[in-house]
Amino acid sequence: MHMAHIDRIDLNLIPPLVALIEERQVSRAAERVGLSQPAMSRALQRLRRLLDDPLLIRDSTGYRLSARAESIQAQLNIVLPQLETIFAPADFDPRASTRPVQLAATDYGVQTFGPAICGELLRQSPHTPVRFHSWTPDGVADQIRNSAIDLGLYGGFATADLHSEELLVERFVCVVAADHPLADAGSIALPEYCRARHVIVDVHDGLQPDIDLPLAELGMPRRPAVTVAYHAVATQLLPGTDLIATLPSQAVATSMPADQLRVLRAPDEIATLPYRMVWHPALDNDRRHQWIRDVVRSAVRQRVA
Repeated sequence: MHMAHIDRIDLNLIPPLVALIEERQVSRAAERVGLSQPAMSRALQRLRRLLDDPLLIRDSTGYRLSARAESIQAQLNIVLPQLETIFAPADFDPRASTRPVQLAATDYGVQTFGPAICGELLRQSPHTPVRFHSWTPDGVADQIRNSAIDLGLYGGFATADLHSEELLVERFVCVVAADHPLADAGSIALPEYCRARHVIVDVHDGLQPDIDLPLAELGMPRRPAVTVAYHAVATQLLPGTDLIATLPSQAVATSMPADQLRVLRAPDEIATLPYRMVWHPALDNDRRHQWIRDVVRSAVRQRVA
């Protein structure tokens, strides 16, 4: 095995390199890998000399990656999951583990399934910290590829190069204020739905893709009145308005009191949402990751039972 370049490299620089490229900021990178800020600055200087490249370049918004750093990031997305598998213990005992579990989900996933997932993780592995990361479609996929995220909880779609498993098929419902004209209707047909004004949850690029993309294909887009970043906020905007919020049914079960809201069956054209867990295929046979997937699978089933 030819290792002319590896032999002269301090492999302890790999975690700082990954953190610097992902965080693009010295202090956040230092916090992520447990170094002091001066130590991370020294690591950056060593990496710059080693790679003969600035890696991080200051601009008006902070730092951006150099072209070499962008190339390195793409290569790390492939290499790191393989290294994780190589050096992972053959056996895994959750009771003895202290390695953090890194999950990513929208506020819907955290609000709906987070308590059951955390409860089960901490019961089986009491010394394991659990961290939920913010969810963005492109960002989470990249974080899974470079091992910053163990598992993403996705609604609707999964990237082809990642492995996934359907946890449940969620049902969309329409939520309106108790005094809304449609409050006692029980359901709403698509033409009436599209004429109404809507609260949109910005899941991606200002849309709820599993609602808005099928409607766009039908040539029947919604009329957005208010757009918010969180599912949990949508129902709070409804009292006293004629707005409709379209949400996964499990999210509605944990929202505002029923006397302020009414739940209607959504149009059949946007009735369901497949909800999945997504991970890197390099971790298929990793014992720790198999345990995480088992816990999440069990917790979701417990929540929807």
